[in-house]
Amino acid sequence: MHAPATSRIPVDLLLRAYRSGVFPMADHRSDPEVYWVEPRERAVIPLDGFRLAKSLKKVLRQDRFRVTCNADFPGVIAECAAPREEHAESWISHRIEASYLALHQAGHAHSIECWQGSKLVGGLYGVAFDRVFCGESMFSRTADASKVALAWLVAAMRSADYALLDCQFMTDHLERMGAVAIPQARYMALLAAADGYPAEALPESVARFGASSSPGKSIAQSLIQTS
Repeated sequence: MHAPATSRIPVDLLLRAYRSGVFPMADHRSDPEVYWVEPRERAVIPLDGFRLAKSLKKVLRQDRFRVTCNADFPGVIAECAAPREEHAESWISHRIEASYLALHQAGHAHSIECWQGSKLVGGLYGVAFDRVFCGESMFSRTADASKVALAWLVAAMRSADYALLDCQFMTDHLERMGAVAIPQARYMALLAAADGYPAEALPESVARFGASSSPGKSIAQSLIQTS
């Protein structure tokens, strides 16, 4: 079940919202309405402040997952919208899902996928504009998959000269990986300073790491180096 094209949030409206520091959510999967959120505090991961735990470094070096960008955006957002035990209702409504699929087709929403064989086992998706990436949601069907996706995202953003990684709301999981909470006014200042264009698009940056003979080792090495 997908929202008809007429009820999708227009691509230009979504981009204007993100540039204004707000984003849409819904109360449940079948909710036809959206509400616009402007958090008082914003969670961001400073690109030079990502915490690479020893255990995650080991997982990366083992190349336990094959990692791609935009190989299955619909699959990633569908997994992120699936019910989870801790909260039965997803804020990713069918309308929001359809809107972000259109945003992806327009080149402004990207996914990072973790694969084991042909099976999608983890990933994340978000919105990209200027030198900003606004992470929306992530999922993991096996241990460490979403952490690996996030590590790849940070490494690719650093390599491509992005400036701001927005995580919206703070969680214990994100805090352990280096996220910090900042006032919305500070976030808006960072957003304004992150204008212009990255050195390369996110999919190209991920693909370049993926072409390495040992992709995970390259990711780990790049995250250890100071920016």
